[in-house]
Amino acid sequence: MIYDIAIVGGGVTGAMLARELSRYELSVCVLEKESDVAMGASKANSGIVHGGFDPEPDTLKAELNVKGVKLLYEAADMLNVPYINNGSMVCAFGSEQEAAVEELYERGIVNGVDEMRLLSGDEAREIEPFLSEKITKVLLVPTAGIICPYELTVAALGNAMDNGVVLERDFEVAAIEKIDGVFNVTDSVGKVIKAKYLINSAGCYADKIAEMIDDKFYDIIARPGEYLLLDKAEGGRVSHTIFQVPSSEGKGILVSPTVDGNLLTGPTARVAESRDSKEITPEGVKTVINLASKSVPSVQFSRVITSFTGVRSSTKTGDFIIEESKKTAGFIHVSAIDSPGLSSCVAIAKYTVDILKNAGVTLTEKQNWDGCRADPHAFRKMSDEQKDAFIKRNPSYGKVVCRCETVSEGEIIDAIRRNPGARDVDGVKRRTRSGMGRCQGGFCMPYVMKLISQETGTPYEEITKKGKDSKLLIGRI
Repeated sequence: MIYDIAIVGGGVTGAMLARELSRYELSVCVLEKESDVAMGASKANSGIVHGGFDPEPDTLKAELNVKGVKLLYEAADMLNVPYINNGSMVCAFGSEQEAAVEELYERGIVNGVDEMRLLSGDEAREIEPFLSEKITKVLLVPTAGIICPYELTVAALGNAMDNGVVLERDFEVAAIEKIDGVFNVTDSVGKVIKAKYLINSAGCYADKIAEMIDDKFYDIIARPGEYLLLDKAEGGRVSHTIFQVPSSEGKGILVSPTVDGNLLTGPTARVAESRDSKEITPEGVKTVINLASKSVPSVQFSRVITSFTGVRSSTKTGDFIIEESKKTAGFIHVSAIDSPGLSSCVAIAKYTVDILKNAGVTLTEKQNWDGCRADPHAFRKMSDEQKDAFIKRNPSYGKVVCRCETVSEGEIIDAIRRNPGARDVDGVKRRTRSGMGRCQGGFCMPYVMKLISQETGTPYEEITKKGKDSKLLIGRI
């Protein structure tokens, strides 16, 4: 089979592209090198919907960030992905940083960001009483928000698959040739996918994919960021996302609630030797604690329940790269999508579809396209009476597997069966929150493995934590 379009990369950008393309009478395939989607930066970032004041004016980042916020909220509503339009605050400590905050405000005006306000430190503390007394001025951005990035990715690609898109997992691109107008994409074990158009949305490896068609005009700079996630007992410490004045290395250490009620702090910003660098360093942990405490001194870091690192892909230019190759017709670069990539993902998808149209793709809208997705967390939102009636029809929902997050067996089975179905323990975790609580899966993991084995036919000793070489068992006693 020759697909109309193949997308390399199953992160949030690739997933939104797939969903946008699923509107049309096109055959589309997503090629993901891992065993699941959202395995790169899309599972390990701040989950912040940025207002759009920070990008340099007249850049793609500025244009697509400001356009993308409303589009992202609309898509999240359709996909039943949790988000909160909680607003953000950029905090200045002293007169020098006050000037920087005022400059960000003016930049936001140029970029077209609505509803921004400048507050004194005292005015900000009336809204957020736990802010540091040393904060003297604040930029308030009401349009900003928080969202779950991996749930968004899973939902977008699941919706795309429901509308006909094909997902190829464990497909690590090894070579690309264009023969008689068709891209032949070969993976590391020799499997070939053919497509008339090819979109490069490969995150930290986008420059390597571009090199395969001899169009590597940029180098991806991998920038790991370390985070500390705190227990829900700290989740109410702030209601807005609290930033410090950004630097050349990024938007700085934030303190933010999450959509699930935890508190998130981080990230650091360093250049990695490896594009797969996921380690947590003592220096990074110390930096997060010190700088987060500068903004919100009362955060109780004794309540950290886990830490993680996400790797962002950027370039020296600092802007997104979204364009058709100047060397190979039909090859579309969607690269260097670092912050505010999550905020811009729907706008990026629409922008890329316009590029495809100009490149010759015929876009005929489907009569039966459905952009909505049923709520995977509907059960936990029911009243006790509704739950009781539902359990009588579906007994598996009456058995709680994850006590920390109150996740039932029925929800886990649904996550394994539903597009794109979970195949490993972390895949279940991202879809259901089973294993995300205080015990971090210590109680529920064996039962989750049992359900994966039952539903997929995978032997216990072949079940992995996160695909590839992450087997949880080595044999039977």
